[in-house]
Amino acid sequence: MRLSRNVVVLGIVSLVADISSDMVMPLLPAFVVALGGGAAFIGVIEGAAEGISALLKYASGRWADRVRRLLPLAVAGYVLAAVARPLLAVARAPWQVLAVRSVDRVGKGIRTTPRDKLLAASAPREQLAEAFAFHRGMDHAGAAIGPLIAAGLLLIWPGEVRRVFLLASIPGAIAVLALLAVREQPREPAAPGPRGASGGAVPVRLLTAIGLFTLGNSTDALLLLRAGTLGIPLARLPLLWALLHLVRAVFSWPLGRAADLLGRTRTLIAGWLWYAACYAGFALARAPWQMWALFAGYGLVAALTEGTERALIADAAPPAARGRALGLYNLVTGLGLLAASVLAGEVWEQVSPAAALTMGAVLAFAASATLAAGPRAGGQAPAV
Repeated sequence: MRLSRNVVVLGIVSLVADISSDMVMPLLPAFVVALGGGAAFIGVIEGAAEGISALLKYASGRWADRVRRLLPLAVAGYVLAAVARPLLAVARAPWQVLAVRSVDRVGKGIRTTPRDKLLAASAPREQLAEAFAFHRGMDHAGAAIGPLIAAGLLLIWPGEVRRVFLLASIPGAIAVLALLAVREQPREPAAPGPRGASGGAVPVRLLTAIGLFTLGNSTDALLLLRAGTLGIPLARLPLLWALLHLVRAVFSWPLGRAADLLGRTRTLIAGWLWYAACYAGFALARAPWQMWALFAGYGLVAALTEGTERALIADAAPPAARGRALGLYNLVTGLGLLAASVLAGEVWEQVSPAAALTMGAVLAFAASATLAAGPRAGGQAPAV
């Protein structure tokens, strides 16, 4: 079955938007350190930014169930992020990086849940994991291309990190224009249900397991910092980031199709167990070459889990209430990332990098055990 026009166009939008974002992201940890910050502050920046984004994803999800058109919300979010990101070029202190990243994530918070609901409406139920995985794969393709562009620009202008930040505005603007090609039919908004109604119900076990995993899934910026401590130079960090997202881009779509065919829950459990193995490897790594192998292997985690999680959540709710369900999912994962990033940054500095990474591995294993211990096929789990 072919993917619909909207699924393809939304994938292209994410491709270009992530080229912009990931021209910046691999350079941020070293940039913050150069401005006087450390691992703990990097955790605060990424955690706070994602926490803000999570709250807005939930709010925009509830709003998405009440409006006739989803596209204006998505456009507004992409515009705000495209305008904010180049301001990193004038940042002179770590708190200014925090401010810019927060505004950037406000844009992401506004757009993500309405876009995901539009994506779910553009694919049949039996193709949900494939549609979300295709979208995530295009997202990661952009995240692979962005660092390569950044690395090329740094070869042309050595050390001119701020110039790279400024040029990142170009693909951001193209993403906004591409979004206008999405075709959306106006619909009747869902009437607000009674307080406490569970029309957008999500199984408690699934949401608990996702929250537990997210608590150990701290920002990937700390993995870049880990690579730097093992001797990988700044100029090669964008290449390492590109490798990670290249693996995600190549494998997301086929593994999403496999999840629809073989079972989404068992695919998600496999992804979390593989995450635990990779994070244990990051904790034990002692040489630069090991980081290249680990980053490549770690890329399979997102391919196994990102589209699968969203498909499970979207399939658990009726179409009229998917905004609330996806918003709740984004809230749990975003706040979990906030806690995970701050916690991992503190453990990193107060104990050791290996301890922070081992903690992530243990929580991922616990999440997989929680999901596996639930009712067998045909059982009915409680919902929220």
